[in-house]
Amino acid sequence: MIEGVKHIVAVASGKGGVGKSTVTVNLALAMAAEGYRVGLLDADIYGPSQAQMLGIAPGVRPQPAGENAFKPLEAHGLQAMSMAFMVDVDEPMVWRGPMVAGAFQQLLNQTAWKDLDYLFVDMPPGTGDVQLTLAQKVPVSGAVIVTTPQDIALLDAKKGIEMFRKVNVPVLGVVENMSQHICSQCGHQEPIFGSGGGERIASQYQTRLLGQLPLDGTIREQVDGGKPSVIADPEGNVAQTFRQVARAVAEGIEAQSDESPTISFGE
Repeated sequence: MIEGVKHIVAVASGKGGVGKSTVTVNLALAMAAEGYRVGLLDADIYGPSQAQMLGIAPGVRPQPAGENAFKPLEAHGLQAMSMAFMVDVDEPMVWRGPMVAGAFQQLLNQTAWKDLDYLFVDMPPGTGDVQLTLAQKVPVSGAVIVTTPQDIALLDAKKGIEMFRKVNVPVLGVVENMSQHICSQCGHQEPIFGSGGGERIASQYQTRLLGQLPLDGTIREQVDGGKPSVIADPEGNVAQTFRQVARAVAEGIEAQSDESPTISFGE
């Protein structure tokens, strides 16, 4: 187990561009709004984005916690850690896979998480080194898969589900992002990326469709401005959907704990 953390939840997608990081930060904030102590680990070493989404200014660095650890930064009630806190905002991480996996392990294990009920891990796209490191080295309580309804996104989301199942990580469900485009002028809704994809993949893999989120410019503006929807408009429809997803995740983890208190992970 990771000291100071009860449950680790991986939020993943098979491909980039589906809004996974936006879903992760809002889901973490929604879980905190439900009364839990929550942390957020930005595991995308190459392209960390959670610092900006949480409104943490460039150049703010974690403080030491003893000889070999750092205190997580705090924002909107979350404990947070990211490679973005360790390097300059414009510095590229030109690293090979093993170095990336090692950096991820350091961020996870050398952060002094304090009494967290849930640690959400914003995974990088794909099914590579970071995903395998997390699955094989850490007792993950479950994974949430983010996709759009588009067929091309669903193909990669299926690979993500298959990967977690191969390493015995329970898939808690699917979040369908960008399910409907909402016109900012007239409110007209249109499924420009197709419809029903999240429901189909959830049914195929016998898991839950946790929620559907719209393609709405306001969501993008809010995370770009450092105040995600759950903080910027806590009574709005988007925030309420995220709280619904958070409750479903908590229920899923509780059910998994009842069925199998100890999960063994292979090397």
